[in-house]
Amino acid sequence: MTHVAIPLFALLMDIVVGDPSWILHPVVILGRWISTLEKTWNRPPYSHQQQRRIWAGTAMAFLTVGLAWGIPFCLLEGLHFFQPFIAILVNVWLTSTTIAWKGLVKAGKDVHIALTTQSLEMAREKVGCIVGRDTLHLSSSEVVRAAVETLAENIVDAIVSPVFFAVIGGAPLAMAYRAVNTLDSMVGYKNERYLWFGRVSAKMDDVANWVPARLTMILLFLAIAWSHLSLKGAWIAVRRDAKRHPSPNAGLPEAMVAGALSVQLGGTNVYHGVVSHRATMGDPRRPLHSDDIRITVRLVNQVSRSIILILCTIGGLLLWTTGFKW
Repeated sequence: MTHVAIPLFALLMDIVVGDPSWILHPVVILGRWISTLEKTWNRPPYSHQQQRRIWAGTAMAFLTVGLAWGIPFCLLEGLHFFQPFIAILVNVWLTSTTIAWKGLVKAGKDVHIALTTQSLEMAREKVGCIVGRDTLHLSSSEVVRAAVETLAENIVDAIVSPVFFAVIGGAPLAMAYRAVNTLDSMVGYKNERYLWFGRVSAKMDDVANWVPARLTMILLFLAIAWSHLSLKGAWIAVRRDAKRHPSPNAGLPEAMVAGALSVQLGGTNVYHGVVSHRATMGDPRRPLHSDDIRITVRLVNQVSRSIILILCTIGGLLLWTTGFKW
């Protein structure tokens, strides 16, 4: 029962409280740790000593994930020995820091508000906070595309995956997942600096998100049906286009959202001045519009509420079968 209750209350805590700025976020600590190790173990010239860089990157990845799991585990075990109730509260709080439901929704809404009531320049600035591509010269439709793509992709990374791992192993496993995801976001790039050093980190992220991404498909189908969007378009796009995405996981929600909205995602992006061509997802039955951001935010919320409903149902069944003993 505890493994169901912890992610349930963590989800509720995240959407109500979010990430207060006055608390040092564990992901910030993870980021500083990874940055320090990367600068120490991956010195230029980056094209030299490829084998050594692979081993150094592998060591950093496993050390980081091991500590991200081990430290919360030891902390919670110690607290459980002295005060079990405090241990549960800390477990819930730590798990909530791995979830970014409120932050993801707020980011999407900020871009939508900037695009509709402020200026294109402000919208570029807002979307630049949540995507890795260059945003200085994006058109309004490209701003919408960037926002919709990152909202769709992060349904997995920011919500479904951390909840999935928290159900299995509480805060320690959710924190280990967050470490994997942070490693990928920081060093999992196929450029000169990270091609060898970040290879294992990128593969770990692919493996960790494989099951949650496919669970997200089911939850998205429910959300799309509830929103009266195109289920047929989502099904066609995910079957036809998802496999063309560089990630074996991110392409699933992106293709589904593109098909559901009857728009086309993907295409040409620019990263640090370098042009990158991505496979397109969905069919361009209509041009992208600012309302597509609002609709995608609604899908994010509906997926999250579905998870809450599922966890409540499972928790209720467990309580009923155990005679309502916690």
